[in-house]
Amino acid sequence: MTETTDPLVLFMPSGKRGHFPVGTSVLEAARTLGVYVESVCGGRATCGRCQIEVQEGHFAKHGVTSSNDHISPVGPKEERYDRVRGLPEGRRLSCSATIQGDLVVDVPQDTVVNAQVVRKAASDRVIERNPAVHLCYVEVDEPDMHKPLGDLDRMKVMLEKDWGYTDLQIEPYLLPLAQKLLRKENFTVTAAIHRDSETSRPTVIALWPGLHNEAYGIACDIGSTTIAMHLVSLLSGRIVASSGASNPQIRFGEDLMSRVSYVMMNPDGREAMTKAVRQAVSDLVDQVCASGGVTRTDILDSVFVANPIMHHLFLGIDPTELGQAPFALAVSGAISCKALDIELSLNPGARTYLLPCIAGHVGADAAGATLSEGPHRQDKMMLMVDVGTNAEIVLGNRERTVAASSPTGPAFEGAEISCGQRAAPGAIERVRIDPETLEPRFKVIGVDQWSNEEGFTEAAEKTGITGICGSAIIEVVAEMYLSGVISTDGVVDGAMAAKSPRILENGRTFSYLLHDGAQKITVTQNDVRAIQLAKAALYAGIKLLMEKLDVETVDTIRFAGAFGSFIDPKYAMVLGLIPDCELSEVKAVGNAAGTGALMALLNRDHRREIEHTVTRIEKIETALEPHFQQLFIDAMALPNKVDPFPKLSSVVTLPERKVLAEGDGESGGRRRRRSRE
Repeated sequence: MTETTDPLVLFMPSGKRGHFPVGTSVLEAARTLGVYVESVCGGRATCGRCQIEVQEGHFAKHGVTSSNDHISPVGPKEERYDRVRGLPEGRRLSCSATIQGDLVVDVPQDTVVNAQVVRKAASDRVIERNPAVHLCYVEVDEPDMHKPLGDLDRMKVMLEKDWGYTDLQIEPYLLPLAQKLLRKENFTVTAAIHRDSETSRPTVIALWPGLHNEAYGIACDIGSTTIAMHLVSLLSGRIVASSGASNPQIRFGEDLMSRVSYVMMNPDGREAMTKAVRQAVSDLVDQVCASGGVTRTDILDSVFVANPIMHHLFLGIDPTELGQAPFALAVSGAISCKALDIELSLNPGARTYLLPCIAGHVGADAAGATLSEGPHRQDKMMLMVDVGTNAEIVLGNRERTVAASSPTGPAFEGAEISCGQRAAPGAIERVRIDPETLEPRFKVIGVDQWSNEEGFTEAAEKTGITGICGSAIIEVVAEMYLSGVISTDGVVDGAMAAKSPRILENGRTFSYLLHDGAQKITVTQNDVRAIQLAKAALYAGIKLLMEKLDVETVDTIRFAGAFGSFIDPKYAMVLGLIPDCELSEVKAVGNAAGTGALMALLNRDHRREIEHTVTRIEKIETALEPHFQQLFIDAMALPNKVDPFPKLSSVVTLPERKVLAEGDGESGGRRRRRSRE
C-alpha cells in the first residue's frame, strides 16, 4: 500500500484526522471526517460561523508539525468579512481557507457572531457541537415558465445541491408562507433543517428571507422542587441566559408520592398538575428570552429531563401506575415530538426531545446525569448520587452499571426538620461545634462572616437568622456526633446538659440549641431521627448496588443535583450518607441532569449514546430486595453499624461507640425504652 503524501490534518478537540489534497478547504476536510463545523452560508464567507484556529508547533504525540504557513493566505472573501463583521485575531474562515500542508486545527466551541453577552454558564465543560437543527442558506432559482417547478421544490433542489439534503420534508405551516418569504430577499432564504439522526428524514422546520445567522434551543431540568432552564445558541454552543423557578406543583404535594395521591383522589388532578408545570416552563421561556434578547420564534429545539413522575405529568400522562408496584412507566424510551404537541409555544416548527427514563423511579434526570458524568465511560468504579426527595443512585463502570432509587424523603431539603427551610438568605448553611465547650459557630446565606467573626451581627440583621437549610442539617448532625452530643445510634445525650446549657430537655428527649435569637433554632431528637431515616435509606440503596456488583469499595463519588453542590463530602461521610472513599475523589458536580440535557441539545450523538446506555443499565428495585431492610437498619447508626470507614478515619477522629436509649439523662438517670421507628 502506497503511503499518501497528502497533508495530514488533525482537528481538535475531537482528535479526528485525515489526509487531504493540497487546496482542499478546511471546511470540506472537516465534513469529510465528520467534524462538526457550523456553516450557514454554504461557503460564501458571509455568515462567519465556520471559524477555526491553526495551532502552531510540533505535536510529537500526533507526529504533526503545524504552521500558519500550511494554510492559504487570507483571501478577498475573508478580507471582506473581516472588514464588515470583524474576525478575531488568529481566526480563519474554514470555508475559504485551504490546506497547504500538515495542520492541527482547533474548532472553537464558543464561536460567537453578534451573540448576546453570556450571563451565566451552567457548565464549564466543552460540548462538541452536532445539533439536530442546522441552518442552511441557499440562493433559489427564480420561477421559469419553461421549468414549472414550484418555489419550494426549487428550494429543495438547491438544498440538495448545496447541502446534500435529500428527501426533504416541509413543515405544513410553511406552505402558505413560502412564496412571500422567498420573494422578500430576491429568492435567497435560510432554512432550518431538523434531523435527529442520520437515518431520520430531514425536515425544513423554519424559513427566513436572506441570510439568518442564529438559532436557539432550551435545555430544561424539571425537578420536583425546582425547574432550571438554559437558553443556548445552537450554532455557538454558548449559554446566553439561565433562569429557575419553584415547581408550582408543590402546592399539590411536597413530595412525589403525595402528588400521585392527589391525582388518584382528584378527577382533574392530572390535568391541573400538567397545566401548572407547563405554565411554569412557559414562564421560564419568557424569562430567558427577555434576558437573552431573543424571541420565542428564535427557539428551534428543546430538551427536557425530569424524574419519572414529573416526566409523565409534563407529557400529560397519568402517573398513578408509578405510585404502586410494579411502578410501571407508560413510556420509558426517549420521546421526540413537536413542541406544540406538549403546548410549548416556541417557533411553530420547533422540536422537543425528552431523554429516556431508566426505571420506574430512576428517571430521565438520572439518565441526564449519567450522560454528563459517564460512569459507563469509566474504568474506575463510580458512584453517582442525586440527593433529593427521591435519591437516584447509579453505580458502575464501562463493564457493568446498575441503578436504583431510594425514598429519602424531603428531610435533606429542610422539610420534616423543626427549624428546617430551603436555602435562602437567612438560612444557616455551615455549622461547626467546639468539642470541648459545645459552642457552635455557623455561616448564614447572605452573610460573608462566620457567627463568631466581627461584623456578623450587623450583617445578619439584614437577612435575619431564620432556620437551617439542607447542607447545614447534614453538618450539624455530623458535628453533634463528632462532639459527643449524640451517640452512634443518634440519641441526644442528656448527660451533656451538665457540660453545656445548649443541651435542652424536651420532655422525654433532649435537643441542641444552635442559635438563641429572635428565631430560636434547635436541633431536636426528632430532627436527628428524620436525618437518620433519610441517610439510611440512601446508604442502604448504595450498599445494595455494591452487593449486586460484588464490590466492597467505590473509587470515586459524584454528588449531582443542586443540593449536592453544597454538601461537604467529609460531613456526608461522617453522617454515613455515602460509603468510605478518598475524600479527594468525592466531588459535587452541580446540576448534572441539566448538563446532560445541554449535551443532548448541542450534540445529537449524545442522544444516541444515552439511549443505548439506558438499555444496558440494570435496574434494581430496592423494595423487592429482602436484604434491603437489614442494610437500612445497619445504616441508621453513625456512620454505620457494621461498615468500617478507614479512609475517613485517617482524616477525621471518629468517636468511640456510645450507645444510649432515647430519654437518657444525666449519669445514673432513668433509662427509657427506645420508641419504635
